[in-house]
Amino acid sequence: MRIGVPKEIKNHEYRVGLTPESVAELVADGHELWVETNAGSGIGSDDAEYEGAGAIIKPDAATIFAGCDMIVKVKEPQAVERAMLRPGQILYTYLHLAPDPDQTKELIESGAVCIAYETVTSDKGGLPLLKPMSQVAGRLSIQAGANALQKENGGRGVLLGGVPGVNSGKVLIIGGGDVGYNAALMAVGMQADVTILERSNEVMAKLSYEFGVRANVERSTPAVLEQRLAEADLVIGAVLIPGAAAPKVVSREMLSTMKEGAVLVDVAIDQGGCFETSKATTHADPIYIVDGIVHYCVANMPGAVARTSTYALNAATVHHAKRIARMGWKDAMREDPHLLNGLNVCEGKLTIEAVAEAQGLDWVEASSVL
Repeated sequence: MRIGVPKEIKNHEYRVGLTPESVAELVADGHELWVETNAGSGIGSDDAEYEGAGAIIKPDAATIFAGCDMIVKVKEPQAVERAMLRPGQILYTYLHLAPDPDQTKELIESGAVCIAYETVTSDKGGLPLLKPMSQVAGRLSIQAGANALQKENGGRGVLLGGVPGVNSGKVLIIGGGDVGYNAALMAVGMQADVTILERSNEVMAKLSYEFGVRANVERSTPAVLEQRLAEADLVIGAVLIPGAAAPKVVSREMLSTMKEGAVLVDVAIDQGGCFETSKATTHADPIYIVDGIVHYCVANMPGAVARTSTYALNAATVHHAKRIARMGWKDAMREDPHLLNGLNVCEGKLTIEAVAEAQGLDWVEASSVL
């Protein structure tokens, strides 16, 4: 199979679909790899390194899209990229379709086979291709929030770890999954006063065992959420419903109960955000203020640490890329139902229920297209 890796073009996106090491694995399996010139510059890998791994360097994305059977990316295809997709071509990347009807419509119209990292599952019921970026984003959320809390950024001027004689900043983490757990790790490490809100008894037990007295773990109820919001200096939104739009857990009305200059970091913004006042921002302009509350809603947070993120992502994604390339997407999905769960759009049909519900569209079972 001929596999293409275009340079990412989303605002301040420095990751790349395949590392040179992953390219070498696919080349060793007998596949032809086309990589757009400078695609790996954001992770410190130049064209020569990709050529050394066996790739053929191509001058532009148009050449990659026109000549390859499968396109491997990181972020959802932008409009100009969607226009280059063709029927039957495989797209393997993050999609986050639920809050993005334009992308959904254009991918359906393209006739391409679109496999979303974020809905591929595992035997344990997790989301193994989403997990590494959830880990990165969770850890970054505390760094970003701590920076936003600084006075020059509109924040309260609070140091999360405090100093002797001055209380630590209060961090509220809504959701105790991969994002929430990793955010808590960083916040606890900075000696902040940390509270995690969660609904699952099993997850609460794990978090309590992990953090002990270093973090407060509480059942998330409307009353508890409202009380903790009023106390918080930094709030991390870490709520996820796989494949679906994120629920709005904090309304605009609730902002009036918060301290002026408190910070909201919405890690669920890729799925539409879990705060009513959230809107996607970029690394170029990450912060805005609503009703005195600072919002950080960057939709590709892990892109800020592109090398770490790309290598973490490839460790999870290259296995499926190799299987798709070796067997073809249909046989690969017949063999692995977890990969089948990643099929979101296929040759003109929407194949994921959560997106259909979010956008009021018709859909078909993914298995029906095999």
